[in-house]
Amino acid sequence: MSYANESIWACLPRTVRGQPVVLGCDPKGEKLLYGHGNSVIIRDIKNPSVSEIYTEHSVPVTVAKWAPSGYYICSADIHGKVRIWDTVNAEHVLKAEYQPLGGCIRDLVWSPDSQRIAVVGDGRGKFAHVFMMDTGASVKGDLSGHSKVINSVDWKTSRPFRLVTGAEDNKVALYDGPPFQFMCSKTEHQKYVQVVRFSPNGEHFASGGFDGKVFVYDGKSGEVVREVGEPGAHKGGIYGLSWSPDNTRILTASGDKTCKIWKVETGELLAEYNMGSQVEDQQMSCIWTPANHLLSLSLSGFINYLNPDQPGAPEKIVKGHSSPITRVSISPDGRQLYTSAMDGCVTRWDVATGDSERVEGKGHGNQVTGLVVMGAGADGGAGKVFTIGIDDTLQVIDPCQMSYTTTRVSLSSQPRFMCSWPRPGQDAGLAVVTVKDITLLTDQPSVVSTTPTSYEGQCVAVSGDGALLAAGGSDNKLRVYSISGSTLTETQVLEHLGVVTGVVFSSCGKYLAACDAYRKVKVYNTSDWTPAIKAEWGFHNAKINCIAFSPNSELIATGSLDTTVIVWSMKDMHKRITLQSAHAQAQVTGLLWLADNILVSTGHDACLKTWVITTH
Repeated sequence: MSYANESIWACLPRTVRGQPVVLGCDPKGEKLLYGHGNSVIIRDIKNPSVSEIYTEHSVPVTVAKWAPSGYYICSADIHGKVRIWDTVNAEHVLKAEYQPLGGCIRDLVWSPDSQRIAVVGDGRGKFAHVFMMDTGASVKGDLSGHSKVINSVDWKTSRPFRLVTGAEDNKVALYDGPPFQFMCSKTEHQKYVQVVRFSPNGEHFASGGFDGKVFVYDGKSGEVVREVGEPGAHKGGIYGLSWSPDNTRILTASGDKTCKIWKVETGELLAEYNMGSQVEDQQMSCIWTPANHLLSLSLSGFINYLNPDQPGAPEKIVKGHSSPITRVSISPDGRQLYTSAMDGCVTRWDVATGDSERVEGKGHGNQVTGLVVMGAGADGGAGKVFTIGIDDTLQVIDPCQMSYTTTRVSLSSQPRFMCSWPRPGQDAGLAVVTVKDITLLTDQPSVVSTTPTSYEGQCVAVSGDGALLAAGGSDNKLRVYSISGSTLTETQVLEHLGVVTGVVFSSCGKYLAACDAYRKVKVYNTSDWTPAIKAEWGFHNAKINCIAFSPNSELIATGSLDTTVIVWSMKDMHKRITLQSAHAQAQVTGLLWLADNILVSTGHDACLKTWVITTH
């Protein structure tokens, strides 16, 4: 058996209100670079469903920048460490690791020759440092000039070289070098300076601050050339600023929920983009790439594509998740995936393209613990989508409107899992396991029966013929019930050594598989509940979170807290394949088979991955 990672549908940038996000791109301007948790995401701009993930930092990444040569990326984290790694090999081999600052690095920049790197941030008294890429040796010079944390830095690309910084002391500082010497300090801003950037030709640099102002300076002397949009470019703080490749325009992103394009020569407004009216529509960053792509980042994590010739609204919005994914389900026609996250957001994905759309409306507002797609709409997709959350309710999504409906069913206690309930001769219903009972509902939805339990339910599955229900509990037992109408009768109790965390019936109906917190997988014959394998499988190193049978009932996939996915063979009980670090540094939370040999996994890294499994 072998496997290959077919695609990665990457997570969105992780945002925090009031904190700018630094976006990067490759020298050609065709790939976007950003951090999410401990990971660095490299994402194709033209086709956002194509991406790579670098996960080698031990703490959250704050900024990543591509070297002008194109061969290396430098990424930095909240502990002041930087890692320099290559972009040529798929393994992204580490070249060097240094710790230039003692605290969080806010921004970094490469020298034009890709030999030096300047970092700025909160270094516990030291706010900036420049070092050699190869050796880590400090570049001599004096980088004093600020009394508080430095937020942004940039390097002039032409001679004479300059370094410019912007800080929380409301100042912009300019340095000559290397070796760098303090030249002057600019005090035009009245609040924090959040971003400073040189024009591509180095003739000017611009600064943006929380006072909503943008100033353009001479690249050599640092003298103020003009204020853009006087008496203020934005009504809110400016979080991002980027120059056009031709040096004539500036793109700005603001907390006032707009992005604007300015003409540098006159300071006049050329285009304005209204990104919405909600708090989540605040703009936390922007970038104008050498390939003439204009992107901005919303507080929601959405990546907005802007067209300079069509102001008003984004041309395209890339959506997805920025919080850990909790559940995954598929539409009846197999063309769409639905995923839910810890922040309560639900996203629909196009299986063929990886394009995504966020469900609107008032949902649970917190962690979604169950997700079921049922019925068939006019287009062959989902008829209804049901979700349960830790707000103790079941809610309904209309796939046509991509919005939550007003339908809300209160449950007796906190729900832990939900599955579809096939009902012979009737429309399928829902089975929900809570910490106090098992609840059966119609697809209206309305409760038809509630069966109290002496255990806290963790997972539930119903057989394809609707005759059996299996529920795993926190008491280390797997219970099997017969279903008569809407009445549950306990018929079998199967012992496990740990909390039963996942259960699934095979599509053929012959097997019931379950996994537990003791790292074991057990498969039972549904005819007599004897073991279908000689001994339980136990090759995970931590709690198993999820389990899924392939459509042909020949393979079982399990996902674990240990970040791996293991695919087991029912034909040859001794055969298995381990997808090492399937979601690096993140536990696997969901599994789903698209076909007999195509597996989808989701994880706490907020990413979806598809895998091709070869059995011969």
